[in-house]
Amino acid sequence: MTEIAASDFRPAQRHIRLDTILRLRWLAVLGQLAAIFIVAQGLEFNVEIVPCVSIIALSAALNLGLQTVANPMQRLEPMQAAGLLALNIVELAGLLFFTGGLQNPFSFLFLAPVLISATALPARFTFGLGLLAVACASVLFFFHLPLPWDSDDPLVLPPIYLVGVWLSIVLAIGVTSLYSFQVTEEARKLADALAATELVLTREQHLTQLDGLAAAAAHELGTPLATIFLIARELEKTVKDASFAADLKTLREQTQRCRDILSKITQLSSTGAPFDRMKLSELIEEVVAPHRDFGVDIKVRIAVAAFAEPVGSRNPAILYGVGNIIENAVDFAHTTVEVNAWWNKDTIELLISDDGPGIPPDILNRIGEPYLSRRRAQDAGGGLGLGVFIARTLLERTGAKVSFTNRVFPEHGAVVQVTWPRERFEAIETSEETIG
Repeated sequence: MTEIAASDFRPAQRHIRLDTILRLRWLAVLGQLAAIFIVAQGLEFNVEIVPCVSIIALSAALNLGLQTVANPMQRLEPMQAAGLLALNIVELAGLLFFTGGLQNPFSFLFLAPVLISATALPARFTFGLGLLAVACASVLFFFHLPLPWDSDDPLVLPPIYLVGVWLSIVLAIGVTSLYSFQVTEEARKLADALAATELVLTREQHLTQLDGLAAAAAHELGTPLATIFLIARELEKTVKDASFAADLKTLREQTQRCRDILSKITQLSSTGAPFDRMKLSELIEEVVAPHRDFGVDIKVRIAVAAFAEPVGSRNPAILYGVGNIIENAVDFAHTTVEVNAWWNKDTIELLISDDGPGIPPDILNRIGEPYLSRRRAQDAGGGLGLGVFIARTLLERTGAKVSFTNRVFPEHGAVVQVTWPRERFEAIETSEETIG
């Protein structure tokens, strides 16, 4: 099986573009100006226009400065993006201070920067921005100018209502940020894991194609080598000079050696060409063979059936998927791994079991999710928990159904069942069909 380094699949650090932040800030500037204009001119309420417009003007000036100095398409470091979002929170708090504090219905806009952080930045920055927003809301609870309102009919909200507004802002920031972070994190992990799956399959295909390339090269080189061999042999018969004849003999022998090597390459590649067909028992032996020398007894049992043995293509997705499951079984087994196969006219089933500790109950229903692993990365065989996800994804793309269970007490160990519709298994022509 292909060795894939865990570092190949390390999730990339998340970044957010400066252009994205600037667009959101410009949207905030326009929205704030529109709100002040409507309240002051449309509703004719008494608004502290000068300080509010000054804050908005400073925000717009900063936007223009960033667009002029920096490339809007550059990706910001998490600290830089968090700083700009924190500035958004402070600017909003300044505007709310002059327009009623928590009495202002726009106070719920404290949520926006925190939600953006939850979907695009690491958790520690989201937590920090959430604390900043709560702190600003808490200050505004005690310190703020009156809410712009009709002076003939002033609006007086009871303190208990303002406490409820403050509490709702705090809970909304916490709950919605956590939900957004979890959804985004799961989507990102799934995208990374699927990309890793495609990488594995591509490498497996590449190795399979190399076999065919080696066979083609051996065939093409065979003809000129045969010509050289024949000419050297004929010259050896006619040349009288002993030393020259010895050189011709060496040339003929080395040419024959090259022909023998190419013949072996052709024989090795003949069982691995992309369009070769192989019996189920041959497929099992190919994936089992690399794991027989690790001190674990691997028992292969092929059931006797009334129907002919299934024959499928030498498919890299199947080879990698089944091979990864067997590798995991060998890693966790104490002494024995069993691979049982049976089939009928409709179904093909592989049952791979070991006598190890089994799958922990708390992850049994989640097995096959990306980045789900109990191993430490520094342990032998430890990694990111992508192996089973990749194996399951590749096998399911070939039409297989994969299920994970534990042996029934008092026996112990994990059991993996891989089942194909026989028609689908035998219809797979090339590994390329598993990509889609």
